[in-house]
Formats: sequence, C-alpha cells, structure tokens
Amino acid sequence: MNRDQVLNALFADGWKAEYLEADHFYGRATIGNQEVTVIGTSEKAEVGADMALTMARVVIQTIKERAGEPIVFLLDTQGQRLRRRDELMGLNGYMAHLAKAVELARQRGHVILSVVYGEAVSGGYISTGMMADACYALADAEIKVMNLPAMSRITKIPLDQLEALAKQSPVFSPGVENYLRMGHLDAVWQGDYAEQLAAAIKNLQTKTSAEIGKDSRIQRGVERGGRRTAGEVIKRVLGHA
Repeated sequence: MNRDQVLNALFADGWKAEYLEADHFYGRATIGNQEVTVIGTSEKAEVGADMALTMARVVIQTIKERAGEPIVFLLDTQGQRLRRRDELMGLNGYMAHLAKAVELARQRGHVILSVVYGEAVSGGYISTGMMADACYALADAEIKVMNLPAMSRITKIPLDQLEALAKQSPVFSPGVENYLRMGHLDAVWQGDYAEQLAAAIKNLQTKTSAEIGKDSRIQRGVERGGRRTAGEVIKRVLGHA
C-alpha cells in the first residue's frame, strides 16, 4: 500500500495533514472519540539529519501542547541517509535526539504505536518504529536490517552459508513473519486496519506505565520459536555483570 491508501485505511474518520512532502509527513487524525498525532515516512524515505530533526520537533510539540495524546508512526523507510553531508553533521546524534524525544513522550504519558506499511530498514526504523510501545506491520510490508549479500560483504561470511543459516533462523531473514517470530512485532495486520489500530491504542491506554515499560520482545521471541537462546544468554551475561 502507498501512503495515501494506508492513511485512508487507518483513519476512516479522516486525517488532517499539517505537513506533506513526498518522503515524510505529519498531521493529526481522529480515531473513535480521540485525536492522535501522526508522523510518517513514505516512498522508502532516507532518514537524514533534517528529517530526524523535523520528526523530533513534532514529538516535542505534541508533548508540550497536547498532553497524553497518542502518537502513531507510519513507516516506509530504506534506513538512514548514507550521505557525506549527513554523516559530517553527525547523523547518529540527530537520530539519538529523535529517539530521546520518543522516550520523553512515553515518560510523559503518551502511548506510542508504530505501523510498518512499506519498508523498514536499519537506522530509519530503530529511532522511530522500534522505540514504540507496540509495533505492527501490514502483511505486505518488508522489515530487514541488512540483505544477505550486504551482510556477506560486511561479515566476510560466504553468501551460501548465510542463506543456509537464514533457512534455519529468522534472525538472518528479512520479512514481517520472521520479525513476528522473533517477538519484535506485536502482530501483523490484515483486514480492517482502522479497527485494529483503534483496538491497539485502546489496549495500550489500559496498561500501567510499568506494564508499558516492560520489554517483552525476548519472551515473545522464545514463545514463538524465533529466539530460542536470547533469554538464556541475557541471564548469563547479567549473572557475570
């Protein structure tokens, strides 16, 4: 689905754009009887310093002006912008600033939800979607950290060996089903997206801050068979800390 299709599908009561460019946008929408802040990327956007700063500003503005209003990230990004200008500006710092803004919103009582409707890759996803209280994806979306040929070049592990590992473990494999198995995604949506979004926000709003703050991704990954040893490794590391 493209941006306009997903906006229409998620916000049956309509949404009002405050900023709308080809690769990123923000505004507000009505879900049931409440308003939500919508921040998104589109057209496989590259998240650079300017875009990260814009999204952080919208999050901070929401904290200041609309206490407790839910924040929804809609994502279609190929990752961080790999450009000399952005790297020289310190892109990692801008993306960290965005992540900190999202965490501040959580601490101030805003529930934060992300929906991957296109592509979600690497740094462009980590500072937004992976920072949310709950992460969802549409069935035809694509989530990945790095494709296998690139992983082979970086790690020096032969591609055929990585392809064999990918068949055995979702950790090496792209795709929403693999991220669901690893416990990262709360669910993959099909059908009535507006109804599922409303239910997801309502579910978050019934939880305490302690429940929201608890990271259950490892446990879900174990239960779903996607991360069989992660929990045990964490226990061993903490035991020697």
